[in-house]
Amino acid sequence: MSATATLLRRIDWAVAGGVAAAASLALAIAVVSSFWQVLGRFVFHSPATWSEALTRLALVWMVLLGVSVALRHGALVAIDLARENATGQLRRAIEAISLISCLIMFATLFWYGIATAQRVRMQEMAGLEISMAWGYAAIPVGSLFAALGAVVHFLQSGKEIAR
Repeated sequence: MSATATLLRRIDWAVAGGVAAAASLALAIAVVSSFWQVLGRFVFHSPATWSEALTRLALVWMVLLGVSVALRHGALVAIDLARENATGQLRRAIEAISLISCLIMFATLFWYGIATAQRVRMQEMAGLEISMAWGYAAIPVGSLFAALGAVVHFLQSGKEIAR
């Protein structure tokens, strides 16, 4: 393996690990804030104004970052019947069509996600008093990492077929 390939693999590993850690952190935040909401409402009879909004925000970020992790493992978009029954070039063509479809979808999400985040940047998220753009920013950020994950999976599956 060349030095460039090794460097790229390490960068990819760091990016993938960072995205997975961020998605996991978002899940942990959602769990803790949901737990606090339940405690506040049913135990202390005084619900927090911020916990529901924070839970929602954390879940949105978790899902949109988690898509990248799922794509890297080939666990999201699959045309199993056609792909499993095909071999060689036909199988690779099916995977390429699936990749292109994903990239078109993620490019669309990226474009409209940026436009939406810019449009709502002056609105405040109720309960958190932060810009709504923080919530909508998950769309372009998540779609960027998801596209990267789809490409990496496609390249890795190509190496497995070549063996």
